[in-house]
Amino acid sequence: MLTLVALAAVIGYLLGSLPFGYIVARARGVNIFEVGSRNPGATNVRRVLGPGPGNLVLVLDILKGAIASAWALLRFVQVDPAGPLRGVLERLAFEPGPEAWLAVGLAGLVGALAGHSFSCCTRFRGGKGVATGAGGFAVIFPAGALVALLVWLATAGVFRYVSLASMLAAVSLPLTALVQERGPALIGASSAVALFVIVRHRANITRIFAGTEPKLGRKPAT
Repeated sequence: MLTLVALAAVIGYLLGSLPFGYIVARARGVNIFEVGSRNPGATNVRRVLGPGPGNLVLVLDILKGAIASAWALLRFVQVDPAGPLRGVLERLAFEPGPEAWLAVGLAGLVGALAGHSFSCCTRFRGGKGVATGAGGFAVIFPAGALVALLVWLATAGVFRYVSLASMLAAVSLPLTALVQERGPALIGASSAVALFVIVRHRANITRIFAGTEPKLGRKPAT
């Protein structure tokens, strides 16, 4: 069990470390760490380079989290006892169940978030993990991801702050898990992710209170 969890976390970190925001911006001749909010996430890429590159980075960052968490999907797969995966599991003395695969999927998600935010490819700089986390929870906890999306859309529509919408969407995940009584693993992991997202947005919180946080559809002041 620990072997699979560790493997998922390592693979998740490597996937998360792929700096798509930096790569897409570099292809346009821009160092994303030196412009706008200096963040390699989709929001800053969109503000600096436009909706095309920004949306591309958004999709790629979502896919990082989704793929890293896809171990969780294996709990739905009927494994052939004679197949190669069954042999690996037998050698590990591990018979997977739903909760076990959930742990593996969560490990992949945590690894992807760590890689995205502290990428080994960009001197441990990175984004804030919202899109990558959304992709992972879409795989592991679709109901929570849907509620988070609705919260994001409502908040962004009313207040026009991407950062505030992202934080409230993250907070909605553990609340939804609590309401649905999804168990301590998912509740604890989603709470930790929500706290992580808030901490990563601490500068945005300061700017919101100061009235200097750029609103959706507007470029930040230079």
